[in-house]
Amino acid sequence: MSQMPQQAAVSKCPSCEEPLESGDRFCGACGYDLSAVPARPDDSPTIALNGAVPPPSSAPDGVDWPVARDSDGFGRPAPVHAAAEVPGTDSGGSPLPPHPPAAPPMPSAAPPMPPGTPPVPRTAPGPAAPGVRFDHPAGPEQEPVHGPEDGREPDAYPREPDAYPREPDEYPLQAPDPRSAAAPPAPAAPPAPAAPPASEKVCVACRAGRVDDDGYCENCGHAQPRERDHMEQESGPVAAVSDRGLRHHRNEDAFSVGCTALPDGAPASVAIVCDGVSSATRPDDASLAASRAAGESLLAALPRGTHPQQAMHDAILAASHAVNALAEEPETAREQAPHQNAPACTLVGAVVTAGLLVVGWVGDSRVYWVPADRSAPPARLTEDDSWAAQMVAAGLMSEAEAYADERAHAITGWLGADAYELEPHTASFKPDRPGVVVVCTDGLWNYAESAEEMAEAVPLDAAARPLHSARVLVGHALDGGGHDNVTVALVPFPAPPQGAGSA
Repeated sequence: MSQMPQQAAVSKCPSCEEPLESGDRFCGACGYDLSAVPARPDDSPTIALNGAVPPPSSAPDGVDWPVARDSDGFGRPAPVHAAAEVPGTDSGGSPLPPHPPAAPPMPSAAPPMPPGTPPVPRTAPGPAAPGVRFDHPAGPEQEPVHGPEDGREPDAYPREPDAYPREPDEYPLQAPDPRSAAAPPAPAAPPAPAAPPASEKVCVACRAGRVDDDGYCENCGHAQPRERDHMEQESGPVAAVSDRGLRHHRNEDAFSVGCTALPDGAPASVAIVCDGVSSATRPDDASLAASRAAGESLLAALPRGTHPQQAMHDAILAASHAVNALAEEPETAREQAPHQNAPACTLVGAVVTAGLLVVGWVGDSRVYWVPADRSAPPARLTEDDSWAAQMVAAGLMSEAEAYADERAHAITGWLGADAYELEPHTASFKPDRPGVVVVCTDGLWNYAESAEEMAEAVPLDAAARPLHSARVLVGHALDGGGHDNVTVALVPFPAPPQGAGSA
C-alpha cells in the first residue's frame, strides 16, 4: 500500500539552524518544510537545492567560512556574504573603500525579523473599513509604517520625511443622510395638457386639447371635423343622427328633436328633418334655419292645446319664413353668386302623442312606419314632391321606371324664397299596435326605398334603443355608398289605447 516518504534524520533546520527533534516535519521556528530536505550527501555540495548552504560537519579545506545568516522569516535564507564583510583591494593593491550603508528595503519587502521570531500567520483578509479607495501615484518613501496596534513589528528603518505630500489610501465617507438614503423617486411623468373648460370645444383626436378658431387642436395639431359633419342627439325617447356621407364635402342636412307635454299632461314627442337643396345657395343654412324654426314652433304650440296636425301645419309655415329670410342678404353677397338660387330645403316631421301620429312634409324626405311586430306590414306615410312621384300619380310611368330615370329626384316642392305656391302636406294616423316612426332624408331611403326594405334595416329593439338604431341606419346608408348626406330620426310609438285609423 502507499506509504508516506521516510524523513531523513536532520538535527538542525536547514533554513534557520534551529535544533530539531526526531520526527519533526516542520521547523518550529521558521515553519520550514523538513520533508523536502533530502539526506545530506557526503560530498557536501556548495549550494543545496533549496538555496541554503548547510554548515559542514568539518572544514575539509581548512577555511572557516561564515555561517549563513538568519532567514528573512519567509523560508528564504539571507546571502552568505555581504559586500561590506569581505575585505579586498583594488587593481593597485590598495584597500577598497568602505561600502555605503545598504538602502532601506523596498516597500514590497518585509523587514527582517530577529532569529527565533515566529512567522506571522497568513489569514484571509477581513472586511475593508468603510470608505472609498482612490488610486494615486506613489511618491518616494511611501511605505506604510506599522506599529504595535496592528499586531506587527515597527519598521526596522526610520522613514525619511516625505518628498511629496501623501494622500490617504482611504477616505472615510460621511454618514449618509437618512432622507437621501431612501430609494430615489421615480421620474415624474410629463404633465398632461390641462383639459379645456367645458365651454370650449375638445379635440376629437387627443380628447385633451382645445380647438382654436382656425379649426385645429392646440395640443396635437389635428384638424377638427366640422361641427355638422356628424351630429347626434337624444331627447327622451326620441333620437336623431346626421352624417355628411362619403361623397359630399359638407353636411347640408339638419334636424330638431324634443319632448313636451299636452295640456292634459300626456307626453308628446317631436322630430323634424330637413335636407338642403344643393343647387341653391347656402343649403346648409337653409336646412338649419328651417329645422330650428319648425321644432320651436311645435314645442311651443302643443302645450297650449293646439291640435298636433294644426301645429304641424303652422310649423312648416314658420320654417318657410325662416328660410325666406335668408334670401334678404347684402348685395355684395348677391354679386358673388348671382347665378345661384335663393336658399332652399325640404322638410319632413312627425309628432307622436298618446295614440296619435301626425306627419307633415314639403319635398322628398320621408316618414316610415315600422311596427314592433314584424309580422305586421310596414308602411310609408308620405308622398314625395318630386318628378318621379308626379309621373307615377299621373299614370305615365310605373314607380320602378320613374325612379330609374335621372330626373327622379328633381323636387317639385321646397321651402325657399323662389318656391312656387307653398302647399304644406299633413296627415294623422292612429296605429293599432306599438312600433317606431322613421323620419329620414333621401340619403337613407335611397338604400331602403320600399317600406319592407326599411323595416328590414331597422333593428328589432329600435323602440327601446332609438339612438343606437339611428346609428345603425346611418351605417346602412354609408355601407351602401353614402352618396348623399344621411339624416334619420326615430320616434317610438307606444301601445295605443284603441284601434288604428286615419284621423
